[in-house]
Amino acid sequence: MRTTIRYTCYAICSCLLSLTLPAAAQQGVLEWSAYDQSADLAQLAQHPDEGMHYQLLNSQVLDKNELWAPFNAALADWTQEDYARLRPLILERTVPQLQQAVAQGQLSYEDLLLFYVYRLREVEMDNTRYLNAVIALNPAALTLARELDMRRAQGEAVALDGIRGMPVLLKDNIGLADLPTTAGALALQENQTTDAFITQQLKAQDAIILGKANLSEWAYFFCTGCPSGYSAMGGQTLNPYGRFRFGTGGSSSGSGVATAANLAALTVGSETSGSILSPASANSAVGLKPTTGALSRSGIVPISATLDTAGPITKSVQDAVILFNAMAGFDANDPAMPLLSEDLQLDYRLVSMSGMRLGALARFLDESHYTQALSLLSGEGALMVDLVLPEFDSTGFSQFLGAEMVRDLALYLDAYAAESVAIDSVAALQSFNNQSIDLRAPYGQALVDMMAELQLDAQALADLREDLQTRAQQLLDQLFSDNNLDALLSINNRNAGLAALANYPALTIPMGYEEDGRPIGLTLIAPGFAEQTLIDVGAQFERVSQARRMPAGYAD
Repeated sequence: MRTTIRYTCYAICSCLLSLTLPAAAQQGVLEWSAYDQSADLAQLAQHPDEGMHYQLLNSQVLDKNELWAPFNAALADWTQEDYARLRPLILERTVPQLQQAVAQGQLSYEDLLLFYVYRLREVEMDNTRYLNAVIALNPAALTLARELDMRRAQGEAVALDGIRGMPVLLKDNIGLADLPTTAGALALQENQTTDAFITQQLKAQDAIILGKANLSEWAYFFCTGCPSGYSAMGGQTLNPYGRFRFGTGGSSSGSGVATAANLAALTVGSETSGSILSPASANSAVGLKPTTGALSRSGIVPISATLDTAGPITKSVQDAVILFNAMAGFDANDPAMPLLSEDLQLDYRLVSMSGMRLGALARFLDESHYTQALSLLSGEGALMVDLVLPEFDSTGFSQFLGAEMVRDLALYLDAYAAESVAIDSVAALQSFNNQSIDLRAPYGQALVDMMAELQLDAQALADLREDLQTRAQQLLDQLFSDNNLDALLSINNRNAGLAALANYPALTIPMGYEEDGRPIGLTLIAPGFAEQTLIDVGAQFERVSQARRMPAGYAD
């Protein structure tokens, strides 16, 4: 007998009974139903952190059943026993471990893909566990997985450090021809566009694009006083380490959450100032914010051509290297790429830390996780250099980003947006949202309003950019030069804005958990295009710390 539970979409529905399904225990067509969120929202309204005072949880427009609908036939015969058999082969495994299981015949690429879809369905159908990490799944993914299995059966070798067959979630501001690219916004709901350059690179190496991850709408340059991780398209992302206790960080919220909860093998985020570092550290993941110019931005919905970059969010440093290398390639259409003379590739390796000089910031020396991290790295031979980071005056930063988004979003919409997209500028976005503000911008759009009123001509913007970047570069260049540093050690996304303006790459790695269970990350910062230094230090720290733990509610 087929079990069918119909879906009705309400933002806050007081008429529907909360439904929690043990989905794996049932067979047939399983469908999620909306539930009365009022009790959950009332609980959140009492949270001491105002950033957790959510007004909405599930999306007002997304039918979650549409996520897994293309896979219903393939999943029809899946049982809890199938899931349990594959779980030890997949959960928390690195890419080389997954590829090894494929090479040994323990796992197929189709198994791997369907495991993640099944797991996502299990999580999202349970109204006590859902995370809202995903906006859409790619119907073309299953066909590719089967093709790769066929090629493997015909003798194609498995590369243990390759990305072939690995299900990857893209932040939903990254172009994918198979699905709309929305940036979480209803204005781009029908934005059926082309593959971004990095998507082309991934596809060329037979990565399986699993789908699109939720995000803070417009990469969190949209509203003020609004929660991180909310988009009108995807709803409110929730942190698996504490759904109603901790925020997800942003703007690559869905990417961080999906990594933490093992909803994909790999995820891709993007950062302008903290948008990879923040969700990675908030969700006990590894996040690499590369030097702007190391990875192409073509086909990615922008904030700032000066600062934007894509980057990996993964469970391990090794996986971050594999994903970064798969996305790398020279893109002549990206004005930042000519900074490189050739494609940047990274090596995952364990090298001696002897003689390496790492900057230890005085402001964090009362943080026990930080001092423990310093001790571990010292034990590996690194020399800790105590220092004080000078204050940086970031006055004008928001105006700088706003003026760049006014310019760069218009350029993106002209070059990439589908004909059905109704906006062509920030001003048009403001007008579009004002037509139905409760649906399209329930937390308001204060930053859009600010951008619509900006009066910065091209020369004024250039002068502001030059001032901010020059002062940031001089501050960090001087700090590194005076102290002969290889890398600077920070926490979470602290100093992310300074690093972004100076175009210094950064890597965050799980460092531990606060007493209440909140994840905390060690963040390494190095000069431009010194990603390999970050990887070398990060790999050793990850090895000796072994800090990452799965979120308890998602360990099964």
